[in-house]
Amino acid sequence: MKPVCVLGNGQLGRMLRQAGEPLGITVYPIGIDAEPEAVPYQKSIITAEIERWPETPLTKELAQNTNFVNREIFSLLADRLPQKQLLDDLQIATAPWQPLTSPDEWPAIFARLGDFIIVKRRIGGYDGRGQWRIKPSEEHQLPDEIYGECIVEQGIPFSGEVSLIGARNSQGDCVFYPLTHNLHQDGILRMSVALPETMPTLQQSAEKMLSAILNKLNYVGVMAMECFIVGNKLLINELAPRVHNSGHWTQNGASISQFELHLRAISGLPMPTPDVCQPSVMVNLIGSDIEPQWLSLPLVHLHWYEKEVRPARKVGHLNLVHSDKTSLQRTLTSLSPLLDESYQAPINWALEKLS
Repeated sequence: MKPVCVLGNGQLGRMLRQAGEPLGITVYPIGIDAEPEAVPYQKSIITAEIERWPETPLTKELAQNTNFVNREIFSLLADRLPQKQLLDDLQIATAPWQPLTSPDEWPAIFARLGDFIIVKRRIGGYDGRGQWRIKPSEEHQLPDEIYGECIVEQGIPFSGEVSLIGARNSQGDCVFYPLTHNLHQDGILRMSVALPETMPTLQQSAEKMLSAILNKLNYVGVMAMECFIVGNKLLINELAPRVHNSGHWTQNGASISQFELHLRAISGLPMPTPDVCQPSVMVNLIGSDIEPQWLSLPLVHLHWYEKEVRPARKVGHLNLVHSDKTSLQRTLTSLSPLLDESYQAPINWALEKLS
């Protein structure tokens, strides 16, 4: 098998490396500051675990390499402005939006988009960073340098958040996982629940939307599409051209994980639709020290990233999988006292999703 170089050496690159081992694919997660001569990129397939990166000797070399799958797409989707323009061109529903270029625009913005506005940095904002929730008279609190660097969106009263993880190969074949229910706190994903029984109308709508995006971009590999549920429809919130946090449950809850699926797609290997036959719960570990007692619960699979623990930092996740929802609920209830207060509401949310 041809080796794979992953630009970025964080937890996603680490999990891609782990997924490559059973396939006989050697995966090299590489930091952006690595010396080009130390990286076997010339004989490898090149992918990335990050959407954007600074110019370094390595990234300059990779930008010219034809083995870099989707290399033109990362910069497009890393910027919320062309990402939104792409969705508009495809006539795919998103929250009403516009660029934010001047403080003089605020009266017209509130008149057009309403009294609750989300300001988002075009590039670099994630996990709640680089975003502001603004109501009339609050716009003066924004830093001056954001103008020309942000978009504004209408605040949407949604009933739920879901994501669709899908993949496309070079022949144009697309496969998808069931929609994943997600809960965020302070802009950071806390917990995901995936159920084998889908919501048929929303599932079909999501697959149609993501298929259109994948095919328009001639994309190869895994992509994530985050959506709001509004009534009986979906509005796309964001796209991620890579494996995604909300797909981590697939490591233990699907016959093929999102990481293996991505490697299959970019390597030209068979790419059947992954089988998902039991409910799964993923608990994001955010700023939490490792607790060995998690492993006293037989349904808990620990994935630890070996990163320094810091507030608001993703340091690992727990996957819980079982065919019986009641067993999952019992395990979540037992897990609850082993996690701090910030996890209690997400656990109650997951218990409700499993009921």
